[in-house]
This record gives sequence, C-alpha cells and structure tokens, in this order.
Amino acid sequence: MSTRVGRDPYLQSSTSLGNRLARACWGVVWLLLCRVSPRPLHAWRGLVLRIFGARLGPHCHVYPAASIWAPWNLSCEDAVCIADGAVVYNPRPVHLGSHAVVSQQAFLCGAGHDIDDAAFPMVCQPIHIGAYAWIGARATVCAGVTVGEGAVLGLGGVATRDLQAWTVYAGVPARALRQRRRQAPQQRPRAA
Repeated sequence: MSTRVGRDPYLQSSTSLGNRLARACWGVVWLLLCRVSPRPLHAWRGLVLRIFGARLGPHCHVYPAASIWAPWNLSCEDAVCIADGAVVYNPRPVHLGSHAVVSQQAFLCGAGHDIDDAAFPMVCQPIHIGAYAWIGARATVCAGVTVGEGAVLGLGGVATRDLQAWTVYAGVPARALRQRRRQAPQQRPRAA
C-alpha cells in the first residue's frame, strides 16, 4: 500500500523549513567550531551560542560534547553548567537558573508526540530549572516540568512532574527522598 507524502501526516515535518535550516547551520557551526574546542574554552563556546541567540549570563560552562538543539530557545543565568554528553532538546524555551548544573548525559526533553492523534503531532513545552538545582548524570527532565530552586534529580531519575524546591528526588518516575540543606554560596577568597 503506497501513500503520497503530502497525505500521510506521519511523513510531514513537525518544524518549519526555516527552523530546519537554522538547526542544520547551527549543527555544522557547533561541530566545526565548538565540538573540537578544548574543554576550558567556555567563553568561546558561550560566544558562539550567543551568536545563535542563546541568552547566557556570566561564567556559564557549556562543555564541547553537550548537545543543544536550538540555542535561540536557551536562556541561562550566571554560573550555569551543561556537562559533556548532556542533551538539551528545546523546541520550546529552556531556562536554567543561576548555578544550575546539568550533569553528564542528562536529558532535558522539551517535546514528545500526541499519541492519541492519528497525525502523531509533536507536542512541545518549556522546561524551567531553578537556581542551584542539579540534574544528575543520565537523569531526564520531561517537557513542561519545573525543577524548583535547589532541587536535585539523582542519577538516572526521570522527572515527569514538577520537583519542589530544596528536595532530593530519585527513581523512575522521580520520588522525593528527603529535603536538601540550604546553604549560602561560598565566597571564594580573592587572589593576592
């Protein structure tokens, strides 16, 4: 049974041609200019991200093996870290608060599909990660989830619902384990 591409909604793209072209250009630039850059060159990668529309505060560390789907939908406050292997799939805005950490191979998944619609359309929602929150290695934050200030999502955890501030979560789906102690940020001594 053969169907024409124009009639089969499964074969239709979920994004515009302009979006696909912008992401193709972004992918080539990241691969050639950032993916091969030495790990300490955070300012360089930050500059390239800003050129493509990312809003980054000072002292952000985006590592070379991180994957950001649409930098124009990324906003980070100061001192944010996106580690090697982390994936930020952001067809809608993703916001990372001050001092938030997205660890190795973590996945911020900003979209899925409507499984009850025969056309299987993409469903996108923003993600908000609060200040001082930590998304552990191989953990996943699903579309539409807000991770509260200071919350921790442990190794391999899956956040399908909002995570409360200053609470430690783990598991699939993530469950609250305990409260996290609130601490004032440490002041670094000035170099002499």
